[in-house]
Amino acid sequence: MTRPLPQPETYESLRQRLEDRLGPKGILADEEGLAPYLRESRGLWTGWAPFMALPASTGEVAETVRLCREAGVAMVPQGGNTSRVAGSFSREQDGAILVNLKRMDRVLNIDPLDNSMTVEAGCVLQTVQEKAASVDRLFPLSLGAEGSCQIGGNIASNAGGIQVLRYGNMRDLVLGLEVVLPDGRVWNGLKSLRKDNTGYDLKHLFIAAEGTLGIITGATLKLFPLPKESVSLFIALTDLDGACRVLAKAQDATGGQIVGCELIPRIALDFALAEVADVRDPLSQPHEWYLLMKAAAGREDSGLREALEAMLAAAFEDELVTDATITASEGQSRALWRIREAIVEAQTAGGASIKHDISVPVSQVPAFIREANAAVSALVPGIRPYPYGHMGDGNVHYNLTQPEDMAPEDFLARQPEIQARVHDIALGLGGSISAEHGVGLTKLAEIQRITPAIELELMRDIKKTLDPDGLMNPGKIFEL
Repeated sequence: MTRPLPQPETYESLRQRLEDRLGPKGILADEEGLAPYLRESRGLWTGWAPFMALPASTGEVAETVRLCREAGVAMVPQGGNTSRVAGSFSREQDGAILVNLKRMDRVLNIDPLDNSMTVEAGCVLQTVQEKAASVDRLFPLSLGAEGSCQIGGNIASNAGGIQVLRYGNMRDLVLGLEVVLPDGRVWNGLKSLRKDNTGYDLKHLFIAAEGTLGIITGATLKLFPLPKESVSLFIALTDLDGACRVLAKAQDATGGQIVGCELIPRIALDFALAEVADVRDPLSQPHEWYLLMKAAAGREDSGLREALEAMLAAAFEDELVTDATITASEGQSRALWRIREAIVEAQTAGGASIKHDISVPVSQVPAFIREANAAVSALVPGIRPYPYGHMGDGNVHYNLTQPEDMAPEDFLARQPEIQARVHDIALGLGGSISAEHGVGLTKLAEIQRITPAIELELMRDIKKTLDPDGLMNPGKIFEL
């Protein structure tokens, strides 16, 4: 859909009307103040917006949407702006204003007996985690940006993270939503029910929709008992194929109490050791592949550690594992999981990188990595595959670092060809090209290429029904 862009006087009139409704704190229009909100989180894109609206309540969001619709001005909802696919990013060609919800950061209700919590969409994930812990409850979503990402964005992108194996992704953690629709009406679905079979479950329309169908303003979230004991392990695998078998053994040994299971290649650990000061190699000798694993139980002295030690002994006997360490304290556990954070930070030291967020069935992770490594090495000799990620749920961050003797710009110029090949391998194994980061702007062309026509048609029909003018986060997921 091609819309005529508003004239400067339209933006000025809209800004004045919004300032009347939202107050002086509800508008950010100066160039210097706007700059951080117009930069994509990895610094790959620079956006455009005439100003940003900062509503402080659901009513103010609804008024913002109504006035924008009257003016024919598009809106890009924004939370913490931590998107990895430019999902909360505005382009000049969209002619959109930003609508940032950071002022909507209240915890509205927390009920430890009901194991639920209702929050405004602008709440920072870490704050939600801490509020839950204050009443001896766990909100399990955990990811690298948790100190700045917001719950509304987590829901709009269906965030995943390191504990999906045990607790599910964001879609599994939402009981109810409140959403401002593209015409300014408010749908209040803030229920804490676990069972409700009264028609379509509308909240799932807006989860993972990346703000293209409405602006999420509130959510009722699912809480869990706070674990009282946890044990982490760092395991050197005999080979990549053993990863699935070791995970299965750990799940069997603990009765499904494995919280997270991360795959780490030696290249990533080497980068982290070289570039991040507080990282140490947990084992005495280098190995090609590792599993970083965490298990948790609801009571102390649960027998969890003993069960995992027995599992490791069996894995050694079956020649699946060549070395391992198991933590005896929370400090040791933090040190192991610091490695997982550090391998993300450290990759930039190798130069330009091409990133993928694919998923395949857990049993197919080794096959995917082997096939993809062979394919990209044939395309670009000397390329350095850097695959890591959520082994427990089949989500591989299949990142590729440039050859040492290749210019960064030459390497990045090969990105469309490389990504298409990697995506085709994932799809051939029954996988997806976006496991937890979404589509945004960066995967538009690939979605058009790989998605069955009937799926695109159904998605477009839903979009046209709810947002016939195409004003809500234009250009994301697919073009109308």
